[in-house]
Amino acid sequence: MAKEKFVRSKPHLNIGTIGHIDHGKTTLTAAITKTLARHGGADFTPFDMIDKAPEERDRGITINISHVEYQTEARHYAHIDCPGHADYIKNMITGAAQMDGAILVVSAADGPMPQTREHVLLARQVNVPALVVFMNKC
Repeated sequence: MAKEKFVRSKPHLNIGTIGHIDHGKTTLTAAITKTLARHGGADFTPFDMIDKAPEERDRGITINISHVEYQTEARHYAHIDCPGHADYIKNMITGAAQMDGAILVVSAADGPMPQTREHVLLARQVNVPALVVFMNKC
């Protein structure tokens, strides 16, 4: 699906995953593509293929925003996986500025952390209109 030319036959939404480093943003993104791939709405993008740069793979962190696409019966989605590390906050802002909605990923084991709060604040500052919370690592 991602390699096909996008034909606007459904409403389009830009969404993304935001939150603290190591809370599971990229893992959730991979899980969404895996689930939707079972129904033909996406190409499964494994966790280790979302972060494409060699440095990201070597260090096990997201540095640049990554994009995946998928669809449901009702909508087409462009999903932006944002970095959680404080050193790459500018990259997170770049991704969030394009979002129609965000998924705030929070580890239940750690609770809200400094980057969690900062990502919520920055999402609001760039006018992300909708935010949902995904509790991870329960």
